[in-house]
Amino acid sequence: MGVSIGELLEPKETSLEAISGKIVAIDAHNTLYQFLSIIRQPDGTPLKDSSGRITSHLSGLIYRTSNILEKGIRPIFVFDGKPSELKTAVIKARSERRVEARRRWEEAKVLFPEEALKYAKASTRIDATIIEDAKTLLSYLGIPSVQAKAEGEAQAAYMVQKGDADLVASQDYDSLLFGAPLMIRNLSAPRGRAKPEVIALIDLKEQHGITREELVDLAILIGTDFNPGIKGIGAKRALKLIKEYHSIERLIAASQIEAIENYERVRALFLHPEVNESYELHWGRVDEGKVKEFLCGEHDFSEERVTTALEKITRHRTTSSQRSIEQWF
Repeated sequence: MGVSIGELLEPKETSLEAISGKIVAIDAHNTLYQFLSIIRQPDGTPLKDSSGRITSHLSGLIYRTSNILEKGIRPIFVFDGKPSELKTAVIKARSERRVEARRRWEEAKVLFPEEALKYAKASTRIDATIIEDAKTLLSYLGIPSVQAKAEGEAQAAYMVQKGDADLVASQDYDSLLFGAPLMIRNLSAPRGRAKPEVIALIDLKEQHGITREELVDLAILIGTDFNPGIKGIGAKRALKLIKEYHSIERLIAASQIEAIENYERVRALFLHPEVNESYELHWGRVDEGKVKEFLCGEHDFSEERVTTALEKITRHRTTSSQRSIEQWF
């Protein structure tokens, strides 16, 4: 879900062509969740092969990723590591919501078919098999993946800070809290659904006159994946409080808020996240034989459609652009 700071942002609409030649660190978990949620039958049933194995995520990876590769964009998929214990409550709550959504989905398929897709999307979950399938396909496509120690968005933000990538791609805004200078949303959205948009951290800070540290404290007031926040405080009120008092400590000292449990740990998690510093990045050649064996032979994909996707990838693999990333700052 991420932190709810969208109303404080002013994204700039862009296009895939505008970021051609750029390296994008993709929040893999977030993107796979999108594929699994959206790529479904009208009644909400995910795509499956003849053995009953879910393939919606593989469909998204081959067909949507081929679209961005065709534009000369170089993706890196960053996978989540072990979640912080501070996220336990959120993970438990999400699991309970998925179970309830699945129950409602099964009921809706019989009684309220027009609502079935809504509940099906809410029941989406990612398991170890889905992650391993995704990594396998990416390796056959020659696309690098990086295993984070903890949060994938923290790892992706670190890679942009280090200069190994140009942007973080995610639907959530947490990468900004982790210090990503630049992020892009809707990178893998279906054509016509939503246009890509970029957000620069420096624009956010300058627009509201706050530091990154203050942005993190603002997020803690609202609530993050690691703390519940304060009831009744939304983004605009949190911004007003932080601009006046500048930190949670001063807010507490002025009796503007009550103590927030673990806020110092949450702050440190965003400002000094645990990251993998020893990753390697290598864009290899597409192994068309293995891609077809994996998708068509094992998972019943259309060979014609897979061949078309592979042609797009190989034909435009080296496409690049001279446009500077500085245009967004």
